[in-house]
Amino acid sequence: MSSLLFAAPWLTLLVYMALRMRLPRQLPIDPRAGEEGPLVSVIIPARNEELNLANCVESVGSSEYGRFEIIVVDDRSTDRTAEVARAASPGHATRFEVVSGEELPEGWMGKPWACAQGAQVSRGDVLLFTDADTTHHPELLGRALATLFEDGVDAVTLMGSQLMESFWERVVQPHVFFTLALGFPDIREPPPPKRWRRAVANGQFILIHRSVYDEIGGHDSVRGDVVEDQRLAQVLCVSGKYLAMRLAEEHFATRMYRSLPDLVEGWSKNVALAARQSVPGWLRPVALPGMITWGVIFWLAPPLVVVLGFAGVSVGVPVGVAQAVTAGSALFWCAVTWRAGAPPWYGLLYPLGAAISAYIFARSWRRGTRVEWKGREYEVSQPSVSPPSAPSPG
Repeated sequence: MSSLLFAAPWLTLLVYMALRMRLPRQLPIDPRAGEEGPLVSVIIPARNEELNLANCVESVGSSEYGRFEIIVVDDRSTDRTAEVARAASPGHATRFEVVSGEELPEGWMGKPWACAQGAQVSRGDVLLFTDADTTHHPELLGRALATLFEDGVDAVTLMGSQLMESFWERVVQPHVFFTLALGFPDIREPPPPKRWRRAVANGQFILIHRSVYDEIGGHDSVRGDVVEDQRLAQVLCVSGKYLAMRLAEEHFATRMYRSLPDLVEGWSKNVALAARQSVPGWLRPVALPGMITWGVIFWLAPPLVVVLGFAGVSVGVPVGVAQAVTAGSALFWCAVTWRAGAPPWYGLLYPLGAAISAYIFARSWRRGTRVEWKGREYEVSQPSVSPPSAPSPG
């Protein structure tokens, strides 16, 4: 009986994944092309992105869609971002502009402010907000526009592939991505307004009609949010707008972090706030501790029992059962790691990835509302327990 109880959480996880987890639909096969379509303004907020920005601009510039402009907003970078931006080739873009960002106003987070400034100088009927660490396939913009117009939706966001080139990225990133996926298991369709907390967007790519963007108040509606993409999805949801999530792994890629310190700092800034933003108020005090405890029990306890067993220490659980669960977990993480885009054998190091992920979540939880990122420090308010306000008619 103890063996069955020890294995029950893993069986429950597999059943949950089989019944609940669903990927979104692929982008349309036939992209919109030619100059008869609307002008698209591609807005790239950039703060200290000298390593990524040229690749992003040039990949966007390779788009086969006929009418688009590129606007880079240098968010008061302290490195060579502005210089790199001005030297980048805009490719097929009909207009290319580098905007020197203004001082951050009171109450604003950096990225929403940079996006808002880009929108102010843009001329397009459709806006695309994309991050500086992304890579775009030449067909990507046309396919995303096909979803926007042919499916008749208000906005489009994408799930792309994640580039993981260093040891630590391949060990840790799959754990963070999988934990996030458990929180949003079915993203094929946006939730109804009454379930606004379940709305989600990927801020690495948000394509939206300008009229819709203006109607919901643009980035001013999320000016104080660190996890501005999730909050923007919630604003759209409450406003009755349709945000379509699509899969674009072969056409859209992101490399979020390049080192372990960057990875820890980057995820620490938003996982706690994202968790609080997606759960009811009564659940917020226990959401992060629960996630950390869950991770420790699932992924760290069984291999620890195995190690203690080899050391001759008994903890009341058969070592054979712990070995079987550990082996099954290793196979599971090999599959997850492969699906995330890294060599599958990194899954064998899953206890290391789980331990670092637990540290990141605990660090984010301990920081509370204090956020540090790219040389800036913020003190943000707790997410509201009420839905974001829908815009007034007219």
